Amino acid sequence: MKGSTTLAKRRQRASAICAAVFLTPVIILMLVYFVYPIIATFANSLTRWNGISPEKIFVGSYNWNKLIHDAKFWKAFGNNIKVMAISLIVQMPIGILLATFLDAGGKKFNIFKIIWFLPLLMSSVAVGYLFHYALATNSGIFTAISELFGGGKVDLLGNQGTALYAVIGVICWQFIPFYMVYYMAGYSSIDESLYEAAIVDGATRTQYVTKIALPMLVPTIKSAIVLSITGSLKYFDLVYVMTGGGPGESTELMATYMYKESFSKYNMGYGSSIAGGMFILITLIAGVTMYVMNRKKED
Repeated sequence: MKGSTTLAKRRQRASAICAAVFLTPVIILMLVYFVYPIIATFANSLTRWNGISPEKIFVGSYNWNKLIHDAKFWKAFGNNIKVMAISLIVQMPIGILLATFLDAGGKKFNIFKIIWFLPLLMSSVAVGYLFHYALATNSGIFTAISELFGGGKVDLLGNQGTALYAVIGVICWQFIPFYMVYYMAGYSSIDESLYEAAIVDGATRTQYVTKIALPMLVPTIKSAIVLSITGSLKYFDLVYVMTGGGPGESTELMATYMYKESFSKYNMGYGSSIAGGMFILITLIAGVTMYVMNRKKED
C-alpha cells in the first residue's frame, strides 16, 4: 500500500515536471508578446512621446481625458460597430448555409470547397488593392456595368454614404470562407449515426439540419460569433489599403485612427491611449457577449 502511494506521488511529480517543461516556453512567449505590450501600451498612454525620442514626458491622464471627449474616436468606434453588426448578419448565415451544402454533398463537392476557400488564401492587403481598383470610379466593375446600360460613373469608395458598406462587403467576401470551414468542422464532430437514425425515422435532410444538426452546432456558432465580434472591432489592413479611413471619416476605424496618430502624426502617447481604449472596449463587448450567451445556456 505504501509502495503504491509512493509510486503515485512519483508519477504525479513527473507529470508536473513534464507540464512545466512544455508550458514554460509558452508562458514566456505570452509574457513577452502579449502581457508586456499591453502593460507598455498603458504606460505609454500616460506620456507625451513621438515614438522616436528617448525622452517621454509624463502627462498623467491627459491623453485619456482627450480620448473620452474625442468625437473622431467615437465615430470610428461607431463604424467598428457597424462592421461588427453587418458582418454577423451576413457572415454567420452564409457560412452556415455553405457548410450545410458542402456537408450534404460530401466528397463530390470538394471542388466547391476549393473555389469558395480561395478568398481566404489571399492576404488582406492584396484583397484591398484588388478591390480598390475593382471599385474605382473611372475603371471599376460597377462603372463599367453602369456605362454598358447607358448610366454614369459609380463612385462607391469616394462616396461617404456608400464607402463603409462597400468595404464591409469586401470584408464579408473574404472571411465567409473562414466561417464556412469553421462550421464544416462543427458538422464533422456530429456523429453520422444521428443522421442515419433520423433518416430511418422518416426525417428529411432539412428536418435533420434544423432539428438535430443546428442545435448541436450552437457551441460552434457561439465561438464563431465571439471571433467575428473581436475581429470586426480590431480590423485594420484591408480598410486602410482600400480607403485610408476616407472619404472624410466615413470609413475610419479605431485601428486606422490609432495608426495615423501613432505613425503618421508621431503622437505615440495618444496613439497608445487609443490602443488602450480599443483593448478595453473589445474586452468589454466580448465579455458581455460571452456572459449573455452562457447565461441563456444556464437558463
